Amino acid sequence: MNIANPYAPSSTFLVQILVTAIALAAPTTGFAAPSAANLSCQTPAVRVTFDAHQPGLAALSVDSLQRGEFRPSPLIASPALPEPYTLTEDGGWVVYSPVADPKHPAWEMRCDGDGLRLRTIYNSRAAPRDLLLKFDPDVTHATLLGHVTASGDIAVPALLHLPGMGSLRIYTPGNSSAALHYDARRNPARFVTVSFPAARAPRSQIEYRLQTAAIFPAIPGLDPSDRRFDGFRRDYLDIFQQQAELHVLANNAASDACAFTLYEYADMARHTPELAQGLAALDLVRDSLDRYLSGFLGYGMPGYRTFDDPTDNGTSAGPWVFTDVYPSLLISAYDYEDASGDQAWLRRNYAGLRKWTEAMIAANADGSPLLEYPASGNAGSWPQKITARPANWWDTIGFGHQDAYSNALGFRALRGMAALADRAGETGDAVRYRHRAEAIRSAFASTFLNPQTGVLAGWRSRDGQLHDYYFPFVNGIAVRYGLVDGGLARQVMDRILAEMDKVGYRDFSLGLPGNLVPIRRADYVDLDPRWGGPVKEDGSDGFQKYENGGATACFAYFTVAALYQLSDRENGDRILMPTLEAFARQSFSGRAPNGNTYDWKDWQGGANGYEGFLVDNYYALLAVLDRAGIMEKMP
Repeated sequence: MNIANPYAPSSTFLVQILVTAIALAAPTTGFAAPSAANLSCQTPAVRVTFDAHQPGLAALSVDSLQRGEFRPSPLIASPALPEPYTLTEDGGWVVYSPVADPKHPAWEMRCDGDGLRLRTIYNSRAAPRDLLLKFDPDVTHATLLGHVTASGDIAVPALLHLPGMGSLRIYTPGNSSAALHYDARRNPARFVTVSFPAARAPRSQIEYRLQTAAIFPAIPGLDPSDRRFDGFRRDYLDIFQQQAELHVLANNAASDACAFTLYEYADMARHTPELAQGLAALDLVRDSLDRYLSGFLGYGMPGYRTFDDPTDNGTSAGPWVFTDVYPSLLISAYDYEDASGDQAWLRRNYAGLRKWTEAMIAANADGSPLLEYPASGNAGSWPQKITARPANWWDTIGFGHQDAYSNALGFRALRGMAALADRAGETGDAVRYRHRAEAIRSAFASTFLNPQTGVLAGWRSRDGQLHDYYFPFVNGIAVRYGLVDGGLARQVMDRILAEMDKVGYRDFSLGLPGNLVPIRRADYVDLDPRWGGPVKEDGSDGFQKYENGGATACFAYFTVAALYQLSDRENGDRILMPTLEAFARQSFSGRAPNGNTYDWKDWQGGANGYEGFLVDNYYALLAVLDRAGIMEKMP
């Protein structure tokens, strides 16, 4: 090993350790540790430093694309164990033995190819000590993906994903019952932990094998050396974050589970290669659907308690199901069944899916076929003290009554549910759902098109007024889903692009704003300036903050996908390529010096987010598949 370069890879990529002095002192004082350089190894895909004092890793970085781009290690130092360990080297293995019994190792570790092997051996003279990896989510928001066991652990095989770095597939050869402990917190301390249990039975041992992997869909004709798409390749899996306590896919491992975003994960899961042998991204979608079908409540559903907020009594979102919740769940169900072919799951759960659908399409008092939210959406109707949230994901903007975005999702959900009804032999339901979908399509443009601007408004309130703030995502989803087409589709997108140019929004490395002009105070729900709440009636003083025109990659997919659908690759690429470059730089995650996070920014790049890592940003990567023309058609 070249001591001057402790990361120089060997031909076999095995760790080479020169432990020149393992001098045991008195048992109460431990031993003289070898230098950190002698405990390090590097391959093209993984860089590791083994802990010099106790079983564990002192540093870990993964470069799944093997570009020579290792980010700083996200590991937080583990607390010292009460008993000291000796370290030796044996045939490429770093061997940790308790001082009380130095001839019998407790853990052995080594680099192996482009991965790691971690072996735990039962030792009757020492208490079993699990190997803990504790991650700083401000460096990379680690997540552990896999099936949840009855005890709340994650069954192996599993996938440890490190956003912006890559993935580690985890196997336990010869041990089919192995599971890993998984935890995450965002308040007051921020961390994600993954624990590898130590062997606890006499004469037993467990070997954990961690294999680096770059997992993303193959794009026909895309040159692997085209670095413009490295953000797509490295970050495609970033949308999949399994909530460590709620056991569903969520905003991140330590944040809220939002029922109205599950379809985003499902849309990407159906194109995702196998995560690990026997584990698919679609499995995670199905497991989350099963939780919702069994009664789990996510944000957007009355009674959900905001995760990690002890002050939330379950009423913070308000008394009504958001209008985009059931469409999201139903689209997810269609994606899962259609991509997996799991008709047994469909037969078991059709009644639950039908219940969601019937709730979604309940008759409206005014006879309109559109989905309607109980809140009026009238300007000035939102009280200063928030007692209810708006109709959809954009929960600080006053979407209410007839909401264009939710109706676009509802149209797609009904089309998908009709297909599922056919497959389940429920032809009467299929006919009704297709009829309602077509009724939504027929009413959509006439309800939401603003003749003064030539674009689709965000919502029509109960008093009949249109609320139009040049929402790129509203117009984009309508075009992408075929609710407007032909000349009208071209018109609304041209006018959105023209308004974008007029207001001076040109830095697409920031993503896109949700709205291009300020939301008026009368239409903004959360008046706290931290969240874009304005004091001025025209909303200008809150503009570019959070959902009031802040820039994000969230929902940028719809705008870009719509442009590709209209064969406008020039404008699609004009937005997508700088966004991909920003993904490659990890520009949508992490924390700024002011404590805010980069999942939302103002138009100059100043951070005003709070999640630190918000998976909705990574839905924008799906547009690469639209660009390549390989997205499936709507049912």
